[in-house]
Amino acid sequence: MTQPTAAGQMISARASARAGSLPGVAVQLVGALLALAIAAVHVADQGGITALASPGWIGWGYRLIEAGGVLTALALLCPRPARPGPAWLGWAAGVLLGAGPFAAYIASRTVGVPGDRGDIGNWGYWLGTVSLLVEAALVMLSAGMLLALRQRSPRAAPGP
Repeated sequence: MTQPTAAGQMISARASARAGSLPGVAVQLVGALLALAIAAVHVADQGGITALASPGWIGWGYRLIEAGGVLTALALLCPRPARPGPAWLGWAAGVLLGAGPFAAYIASRTVGVPGDRGDIGNWGYWLGTVSLLVEAALVMLSAGMLLALRQRSPRAAPGP
């Protein structure tokens, strides 16, 4: 039986640190795909890239969600040295990207929104259901990653 060398232990320690790093590349990829799925659902709901939902403020809100989905995906996939802000920024954007449309959909189906009272009670819209599921998944993943990053930060550790 051979004894592990110091170099072997160092390589294995680095490999395990990389594998356990938060956020891992796979988790970032899932978050980015969920953000892009939210953007795609809103493009499809409007009727394509060139269409604008009516009333106009809802259409521009969709455009904001679509652009936010792409920017959130880029923020999550951007490598650490090139990232313009802190690591938590992409995950915070993910929470907002998922929670905003989720809340708006619930409001449009319960109390209605100005200029679009026709959707009150329309819970059977399949694209809306897909949107809710994807948005909830992104919020859960992003919130979990924010909590994990907070626990790993040196400031979160109690002092002596």
